[in-house]
Amino acid sequence: MKDNSIYLFRSQTYVECVGQKEHLRNLFIILVYVPAVLSSSIKNVYSPDMPSRLPIQDIFAGLVTSIGTAIRYWFHYTLVAFAWLGVVPLTACRIYKCLFTGSVSSLLTLPLDMLSTDNLLADCLQGCFVVTCTLCAFISLVWLREQIVHGGAPIWLEHAAPPFNAAGHHHNEAPAGGNGAENVAPDQPANPPAENVVVGENPDAQDDQAEEEEEDNEEEEDAGGEDAADANNGAQDDMNWNALEWDRAAEELTWERMLGLDGSLVFLEHVFWVVSLNTLFILVFAFCPYHIGHFSLVGLGFEEHVQASHFEGLITTIVGYILLAITLIICHGLATLVKFHRSRRLLGVCYIVVKVSLLVVVEIGVFPLICGWWLDICSLEMFDATLKDRELSFQSAPGTTMFLHWLVGMVYVFYFASFILLLREVLRPGVLWFLRNLNDPDFNPVQEMIHLPIYRHLRRFILSVIVFGSIVLLMLWLPIRIIKSLLPNFLPYNVMLYSDAPVSELSLELLLLQVVLPALLEQGHTRQWLKGLVRAWTVTAGYLLDLHSYLLGDQEENENSANQQVNNNQHARNNNAIPVVGEGLHAAHQAILQQGGPVGFQPYRRPLNFPLRIFLLIVFMCITLLIASLICLTLPVFAGRWLMSFWTGTAKIHELYTAACGLYVCWLTIRAVTVLVAWMPQGRRVIFQKVKEWSLMIMKTLIVAVLLAGVVPLLLGLLFELVIVAPLRVPLDQTPLFYPWQDWALGVLHAKIIAAITLMGPQWWLKTVIEQVYANGIRNIDLHYIIRKLAAPVISVLLLSLCVPYVIASGVVPLLGVTAEMQNLVHRRIYPFLLMVVVLMGILSFQVRQFKRLYEHIKNDKYLVGQRLVNYERKSGKQGTSPPPAQSSQE
Repeated sequence: MKDNSIYLFRSQTYVECVGQKEHLRNLFIILVYVPAVLSSSIKNVYSPDMPSRLPIQDIFAGLVTSIGTAIRYWFHYTLVAFAWLGVVPLTACRIYKCLFTGSVSSLLTLPLDMLSTDNLLADCLQGCFVVTCTLCAFISLVWLREQIVHGGAPIWLEHAAPPFNAAGHHHNEAPAGGNGAENVAPDQPANPPAENVVVGENPDAQDDQAEEEEEDNEEEEDAGGEDAADANNGAQDDMNWNALEWDRAAEELTWERMLGLDGSLVFLEHVFWVVSLNTLFILVFAFCPYHIGHFSLVGLGFEEHVQASHFEGLITTIVGYILLAITLIICHGLATLVKFHRSRRLLGVCYIVVKVSLLVVVEIGVFPLICGWWLDICSLEMFDATLKDRELSFQSAPGTTMFLHWLVGMVYVFYFASFILLLREVLRPGVLWFLRNLNDPDFNPVQEMIHLPIYRHLRRFILSVIVFGSIVLLMLWLPIRIIKSLLPNFLPYNVMLYSDAPVSELSLELLLLQVVLPALLEQGHTRQWLKGLVRAWTVTAGYLLDLHSYLLGDQEENENSANQQVNNNQHARNNNAIPVVGEGLHAAHQAILQQGGPVGFQPYRRPLNFPLRIFLLIVFMCITLLIASLICLTLPVFAGRWLMSFWTGTAKIHELYTAACGLYVCWLTIRAVTVLVAWMPQGRRVIFQKVKEWSLMIMKTLIVAVLLAGVVPLLLGLLFELVIVAPLRVPLDQTPLFYPWQDWALGVLHAKIIAAITLMGPQWWLKTVIEQVYANGIRNIDLHYIIRKLAAPVISVLLLSLCVPYVIASGVVPLLGVTAEMQNLVHRRIYPFLLMVVVLMGILSFQVRQFKRLYEHIKNDKYLVGQRLVNYERKSGKQGTSPPPAQSSQE
């Protein structure tokens, strides 16, 4: 034992010595070798017989070799592009059309249809869409499998209970927020507590423990030995894979190798598998459901109604999926009765896939579409339209109409969800217990689609439609009726496509998109103002109705309840024991969760006549929303019309521009008032100082805005008009007309594009200056730096680009004695000609650099024999002696 200890001690000492030597060696390299290398340069060493200039035959041979390599790569990349952008989408489109033709002859002529050259471009585009759908379906299936594996399958799938019986097991689970927003959950707490007591809102918490115990008992009764063995075998099959082999395969299969960009022809095999996958998915996920739905609709006599909807294929496929889901449920029940366990599990997984797909279509497609149509119907009087007009627009362009209504519905649902999130930041946790919290880390809509039964989703969907539709009636239809009664001449809004105003609508639209909306959206003050208004309304309503504790909570009671909760948790940890293995993993998890008590709820004081006060709170909220909607529908438009009347006179323009102008002016007014209110407590001297600073900053900002947002876009738009637009649109025998306002608006768009490309490009002086100006911001604006580094160079270049061609065409060319026609031709074509000259000079300089690189490459390949490390020395005034440059040589 002693010898072993001595051996271990010596081994450890040796390792420590080796480690110290390694550390000293690394330190020596860092302190000595690295500075020497950094202060040195590498010089190429060529063969002594290398001529001063390369022979023509060497240059020609190297040029031929480079051209051959480029041609080889061009052929390979052309084959790759032809395979992925031609063969794959074209094959998918032709197979799709062949399957949905419905005739046997199309199957027989499929090989000839593949080689047909008719409608190549249209079929390729349609095939790209088909390939995208199939790839998305494949990725969704893989992701859904991961959700089932990690989140667990439903109870009815793991055990012998059919889906209908297992539906009741989830009666008191937390509702999911589907339909693209925080949906309304209809479950409400039973047995309300007595009045004037402190209660903690936790819906469904009273029956959770008893319900979970019943679920555990039912699981133990229903779970048989064969099911458990089958589940274990399935889990064992999932674990029978070699991680090293999968990692090695993932490292070898890169995007370049898979697409064929690495120069190999392995991608042809991938093309074959992609074509096979497309065919399989078209057959399984499109062909079979469509024909199931088609035969069912024909048998029921609904074929004519479906054809009149203009979306026959989509509706027929959805009906086919619904019938397929019902068939899978029936087959799953039969397999459960005859104890076909593998077939039962396979049918259950297929049912989950169809169920989740249908729920996604309903929540992301159908619900926003319903909201969009309801918004349009309730706002018809605001635009002086009728249902007949909407019907005609739908008949003329059904796809565009449905997409626009879906888009409007999605925007409405998104802003509704955003407002609910803002309410959660103000209200006491637990007030909005009936709305699902999207910020909840435990919220997983896909898991709830998998586990919750269909009737729960259907109930929430109907309730969400009722709530969202009622809000639209309250905030849109009813205010419109009130406005038409009180202000008969205010409505309808002017939404005509063209205007007789002297200002172009294109310019106004660009101004709106490039100036007004970014200024509003990039400001965080709007959300803070809205949050402050909500808080003020909540405090007012709470004190008027004695619901302050219910809406905002009591700090003292929260602290006391927190201390009491700590004591209860300690008592629960002492009394609650973790269940044994026989009780099931679910019971263990439930016991762990129950130890922490209910989370996300705060107690509150329940006043007298609590239901009546809640009813009055809802009425007060509806009145407030109605008044807010009236203000938002009238004040910005009225202010915008009044301001635009000074500019456009009596001409009517689109209400989008008047609303945007009025909204921007209202925002500026509110911003100025809030700033003055914030400065009031600081005294008169501070206010004057702040006003002086802000006035100076505003003057600097105005000067910069005139230069960068006025002069530069105007010159840029005028240059674009002279170089591109006028030569293409105006013949030589006509005189072009220039509109400075339109040129400026287009110049704003071009300036933003150029600035974005500059910021994304390599580092050069313009990018450095723009980044510095953006980093300084408006409050630290440096007027001298902006004028000297940015405005003056850019304006000088633009003025030279405009003036030099004009001076040549108008001052130099007439002195040459040419004809008037030639002068007109030169005057009209000199700008695009000089642009072509600049482009050719750029291409020529690029080719010269490429030729120099080729020259160096040929010289190094033929005559390079090694490299030499040379010390770096500064140039001194004395050109005397110098140390020998050679340090090391690599032959």
